[in-house]
Amino acid sequence: MKSSVAFPGLSINGFTAAPNSGIVFLSLDEFENRTAPEQSADAIVGQVNQRLGAIQDAFMFVLSPPPVSGLGNAGGFKLQLQDRDSLGEGALNGAVQQLMGRIYGNPNSTITQAFSNYQINVPQLFANVDRTKAKQMGVNLSDIYETMQTYLGSLYVNDFNRFGKTYQVIVQADSGHRAKAEDIGALKIRNAAGEMVPLSAMMRIEPTFGPGSVGRYNGFYTADFNGAAKPGFSSGEAQAEMEKILKETLPRGISYEWTELVYQEKTAGNTMIYIFPLCVLLVFLVLAATYESTTLPLAIILIVPMCILSAITGVWLSGFLGQPADNNIFTQIAFVVLVGLACKNAILIVEFARELEDHGRSTVKAVVEACRLRLRPILMTSIAFIAGVIPLVLSSGAGAEMRQAMGIAVASGMLGVTVFGLFLTPVFYVLLRKLAPKKHLPTAHAAPLKPRAPTGDDHA
Repeated sequence: MKSSVAFPGLSINGFTAAPNSGIVFLSLDEFENRTAPEQSADAIVGQVNQRLGAIQDAFMFVLSPPPVSGLGNAGGFKLQLQDRDSLGEGALNGAVQQLMGRIYGNPNSTITQAFSNYQINVPQLFANVDRTKAKQMGVNLSDIYETMQTYLGSLYVNDFNRFGKTYQVIVQADSGHRAKAEDIGALKIRNAAGEMVPLSAMMRIEPTFGPGSVGRYNGFYTADFNGAAKPGFSSGEAQAEMEKILKETLPRGISYEWTELVYQEKTAGNTMIYIFPLCVLLVFLVLAATYESTTLPLAIILIVPMCILSAITGVWLSGFLGQPADNNIFTQIAFVVLVGLACKNAILIVEFARELEDHGRSTVKAVVEACRLRLRPILMTSIAFIAGVIPLVLSSGAGAEMRQAMGIAVASGMLGVTVFGLFLTPVFYVLLRKLAPKKHLPTAHAAPLKPRAPTGDDHA
């Protein structure tokens, strides 16, 4: 731990003032000084939460910062429970406690750090105004509320300029005159006769309990609920389990809506199922325009599924070595990169085989000769590329999990397409050329035939 900054009286729920809450921001030491596994950020969070859980007098926990700055106050997921039938604060709190019980009562749950900032037993003071006495003393109710707002809360008056800057004028009672409940009754207000009347003459201060804050989400009274996925599980698995628990637990009249980062994920959806086919289609159209044919691009594109399968296998095998074997955004970016890399190797074979076939070779002999001549360039470029991403696979330090995810997918996919591509690309080429119409397809890439040397018969 490097440093800490504490903010007593501040709640993490919207960073609003709360008498029984507090926030402490902890700064960890540099990553180079925390090389041991137990000194990682996630490990430290788990250790601190384990110790804080033993404290019975307060509810305390530690959260990691959000992965995307500005979307939420902590990592993990967040949803809002909504009281759509005006069941009251008790029903909302009951729903929150039921969800907590389902999660913490299941040792095999994929969810951890489940908590809610919604509380209905916060100590409060209720100002019970005797309206009859206030009317008899000539005091308006609006004046009573404005006086309490000004002295106990604050009131913006105006601005003034000083030293080239603009400052606000805020009116509020000094902290020493609003520290106790008796200070509220000591406040005085002017009545219709111009006399100063203390609030204690027409008001009783009664201790009570109630919600710390009353929030609304899309117009309904709401209670927040937060959680995160356990190590070794993806956020999608935790969200799926949470939705199942919500469906089985929430009573009639209480619904939920995802918010913050999860809401953005749900709105965007799984765009990869659209992006990846579009990338393959774009490559196919470019190749079709280049070769003025639809069969030759297919011979190149058909190796892409084997390339992706190799990448997925490599990511899956990395899970046995302690790496997070999940299909995250970096792995998906690697899939898009592999589309071009897989096609590159196939183009080296198909391009040369077509030139040989245009010069009179049979389809089988042309593709066999192309594989023999282009074997060395394919191996050289593939091995060089795989060696180039090895530092990503073996990377360490801050952000290493992102580099490793992309490096493992690219390296395993490139290795697979190099091995399988040398055997499958010729097969695809021969099959598709036999299915293609039997006609000569002129190409701009074919080398011109060399002129025959003159003989004696030519001068006869």
